[in-house]
Amino acid sequence: MVHIMESSNLTAREIYQQLKANPTRARFGFGTKAILVNVDPQKAYTRTDLFKTAYETDPRQLEYVNTLAQKFRVLDWPVVWTHVAYMDTGEDCGIWGTRTNTPDSLQNIKFGSVRAEFDDRLDIDPARDVIYCKKMPSAFFETPLQSLCVWHKVDTIVITGGSTSGCIRATAVDSLSRGYRTIVPEECVADKHESYHFANLTDLAIKYADVLEVSEVFEWLDGHDQT
Repeated sequence: MVHIMESSNLTAREIYQQLKANPTRARFGFGTKAILVNVDPQKAYTRTDLFKTAYETDPRQLEYVNTLAQKFRVLDWPVVWTHVAYMDTGEDCGIWGTRTNTPDSLQNIKFGSVRAEFDDRLDIDPARDVIYCKKMPSAFFETPLQSLCVWHKVDTIVITGGSTSGCIRATAVDSLSRGYRTIVPEECVADKHESYHFANLTDLAIKYADVLEVSEVFEWLDGHDQT
C-alpha cells in the first residue's frame, strides 16, 4: 500500500491520483435510492468569462451534471439545485456580511443579479426539480433538504457543483453526519485552483464520501432496478 502521507513533495493532483490508484479506505457504496444535489452552479461560479470568482476544473462539468439530472428524472428520483443570493441590505448574510470590503465575495451576490442566476447551460426543469436558496456553505443548513430526503426515502446523496473546498465539502460532511451514503463524482465538482480541488477530493475520499468517476455513477443509474 502506498503511504500518501510520506509523499510531501507531490502536488495535490498527484497525491489524489495516488490515493485513487491505491485506496486506503473501504467504500461506503451506493444504496438503493439517491437524490442529486447540485450545489450553486450559478454564474458567479461558472461564468469564467464574466467573473474572476468563477472556476472550471473540468470543462465538461455542466454537461455531466445535466446528464446526471436526466438519468435521475428517468428513475423518478429527486433533483435539487441550490444557489446563493442575499438581500441588498446584507442583513441575511450572517457573519459573511462583515467582509464588506470584498465586493466580489459571497455576501455580495444579491437577489436579481447576474451572479445569482443559474448558468444558462444547465438543464433545469422548474416544474419537476427542487430549487433552494441557501445562505451558508452546506446545502443542508436552514433549507428543507433533510425533509426532502426523508420524504423520498433516499439513502444516498450524489453531490455536484462547487466549490470542492467549500460548499461541496460542507454538504458532504453534513450528508455523512446525517447517515447518508455520499457520492461525489470527481468531474462534476470544481474549485478556483486545482490545488484546492484535488486536496479536498483526497480528504473527502479518505473521510466523508466516495469520490468516483462520473462514468461509474452513470453506470449505477443506468443499471438500477426501479422495482
